[in-house]
Amino acid sequence: MRSLNNPIIWYLMRGSGVVTLILFTIVVVLGIATTRRFGTARLPRFVTLGVHRSVSLLAVVFLGIHIATALADSYAKVSLAQALLPLPSAKYGLWLGMGALSFDLLAAVIVTSLLRHRMSQRVWKGVHWLAYASWPLALAHSVGIGTDKAAGWFLDTGVACAGLIAATLAWRLLALRNPYPKYLGAAS
Repeated sequence: MRSLNNPIIWYLMRGSGVVTLILFTIVVVLGIATTRRFGTARLPRFVTLGVHRSVSLLAVVFLGIHIATALADSYAKVSLAQALLPLPSAKYGLWLGMGALSFDLLAAVIVTSLLRHRMSQRVWKGVHWLAYASWPLALAHSVGIGTDKAAGWFLDTGVACAGLIAATLAWRLLALRNPYPKYLGAAS
């Protein structure tokens, strides 16, 4: 891909990275809610699952934009190998490698989700758990490599994403005591 020295590319790379982190956070939260069989009388479980899939697709689109613009931007100087292989780089240290590893884990989740009908539920679910490892790597990549890492709005975004994941995980772990949720309005 040809390098471009265009501030629009640079802003698009930064913006798509932040949007990807936010969307990826929502995907993980909805994934946790889906595994908990979250649903109410007004919001059935299939709605949570459908939104999870739709936001996942949107996150992949923004991730594609983020990677493509990083490859195209002459300031970032990211090669295709650096975007795909989790290796440290002279310019970005481990942070770029963390982003690449996060992408690799996410790619495994995407591929197995597309091929879900050809594998057992157990295998698919085992690979799908990689999203839990991919998300903190994406957060570390964002916080460590971003040119806005010291900006208040960016730190607030990172803290909000981490807080949302932590709260959802706490909800999920506390809910393990009750194997099946009680739906609103259901008889006990």
